[in-house]
Amino acid sequence: MAEGREEDIPRDAKIVKTLLKSMNVDDYEPRVVHQFLELWYRYVVDVLTDAQVYSEHAGKSTIDSDDVKLAIQSKVNFSFSQPPPRQMLLELARSRNKIPLPKSITQYGIPLPPEQDTLISPNYQLAIPKMHGGQPVEETEDDEEGADPNPNAFPASSLSQDRSALPQGTTQRVSFPLGTKHPR
Repeated sequence: MAEGREEDIPRDAKIVKTLLKSMNVDDYEPRVVHQFLELWYRYVVDVLTDAQVYSEHAGKSTIDSDDVKLAIQSKVNFSFSQPPPRQMLLELARSRNKIPLPKSITQYGIPLPPEQDTLISPNYQLAIPKMHGGQPVEETEDDEEGADPNPNAFPASSLSQDRSALPQGTTQRVSFPLGTKHPR
């Protein structure tokens, strides 16, 4: 804890050590004093810079105590938010509690919204590449050879008619939810 002789320590560092001692902090690393000093200096510079801006805005040539007080108050308001008054919270709670809760549905489990209203409902998206000049598109590694990935989808003839309406070199994206029943 002691970095050297007590006389060689700057006055501000002695003040920080005295503050730590007054809070019963006896065991700390020497860097703690330097970190507190850096924080202290940075705070003072910020407050005095703001006070100078307020003084210039008021048309004064020097900073006075009102400018410093305003700068400190703006720092406090910016850094720390005060909770709303208790009376206001009670009034807000009274007005909110006047609205009755909806009747519960007597079913087992956790009541959830309908599947179409959730953001986590499963969906599936296909990218159907357009055929170039009547030639079939090459299969990629993702395609299973000889297997129809979606046997219950639209007939192939209707897909080829839909593809002819697209410009050359584009892919058509088809999206539909999984798990829903399609009419046959």
